[in-house]
Amino acid sequence: MDRIRIVGGAPLNGTIPISGAKNATLPLMIASLLTDQTLILDNVPQLADVALLKRILGNHGVDCMVQGKRAGQNGTAGQTIELSARDIVDTTAPYELVSKMRASFWVIGPLLARLGEARVSLPGGCAIGTRPVDLFIAALEALGAEIDIDGGYVTASARKGLTGGLISFPKVTVGATHVALMAAALARGETVIENAAREPEVVDLATCLNKMGARIAGAGTSTIRIDGVESLTGARHSVMSDRIETGTYAFAAAMTGGEVLLEGATSDTLDKPLAVLAEIGAEVSATNEGIRIRRNGSGLQPIDVSTEPFPGFPTDLQAQLMALVCRADGASHIRETIFENRFMHVQELARLGADIHLDGQVATVTGVERLTGAEVMATDLRASVSLVIAGLAAEGETVINRVYHLDRGFERIEQKLGGCGATIERLSA
Repeated sequence: MDRIRIVGGAPLNGTIPISGAKNATLPLMIASLLTDQTLILDNVPQLADVALLKRILGNHGVDCMVQGKRAGQNGTAGQTIELSARDIVDTTAPYELVSKMRASFWVIGPLLARLGEARVSLPGGCAIGTRPVDLFIAALEALGAEIDIDGGYVTASARKGLTGGLISFPKVTVGATHVALMAAALARGETVIENAAREPEVVDLATCLNKMGARIAGAGTSTIRIDGVESLTGARHSVMSDRIETGTYAFAAAMTGGEVLLEGATSDTLDKPLAVLAEIGAEVSATNEGIRIRRNGSGLQPIDVSTEPFPGFPTDLQAQLMALVCRADGASHIRETIFENRFMHVQELARLGADIHLDGQVATVTGVERLTGAEVMATDLRASVSLVIAGLAAEGETVINRVYHLDRGFERIEQKLGGCGATIERLSA
């Protein structure tokens, strides 16, 4: 199993190209199930989760073709994938595939909407909380689906098709909003989603669906209206830049010092994290090329932050923020409100010398003068990259085990950081 070795202490200086967003790519790929025509996605990142979803979609009969770079195209640009679900051969998503990635459960929406049936294994993914599927089921039932759970599978049917209805989520849920959007796109009549997730990835999916002929209004607000259509067509869509990758490298630049241009990043999806970063002590400036992060000589200030649904501080940047404030001058307080088990990185950061105290869902991080390299273990996707950030600033050598978690969500992380002066390498088993 691969490991990553980091020798800390060097500032980051240079340019890091930001990849297409994993959290947007996955629902966009799943949306290909809604049409018998070809959906072309540009700027798709090369990630383990993307490769796994290709396998899952292939199990349903989706033909996935990856195109090479076009002449004159930026060498760091993402790949182009053509997805054709002309003939869906199986409406069952088996346990051995779905258990490896939670987002693959979302195929239940388009399969049900297009074919009137779906049988999908209960999901897996990162061990960061229970994340039940009850909100997904309630949304589909609101559209007239009949749902049964037996033997670890959710079986959904709508023999006469789905019918528009009112979906009112008791709490904000990104995944269930994605599924509701895809299912409602082919439902008869109007669907209204109340308390919908406002995340930019939801907007990206709605934009693509509208290119395919859907009638969706209000994405990006808490109320989304969908006028169902009889069928959807193919389309071409470029995946939005990854705001979580952007925030991760922004925190890394602030941690190490130096100056980094996050090429292709957009600041409008990161207002809260960038404001927090400025408060901590980094200089943040948006340019036509991307976002520039600079910290030369100034210390890091403590911060109090709670994770919240968009436009608040994202839970997917909580671990990275915690790593950063391990070196702050004073005590920071980080409250996790989204997932009940997303502090598994705390014990591994402590192995590097961090001073962190947990009280329920609140972490008190008292900054230390220095971190020291050690051997650590990644426990989930975002936790793993927090260890990279800490290792970049730690004295000596840090070795991170279980880096397959990193490969799920960060494209070419060694090359991107190494190109800015970090001493980082992958150690193959």
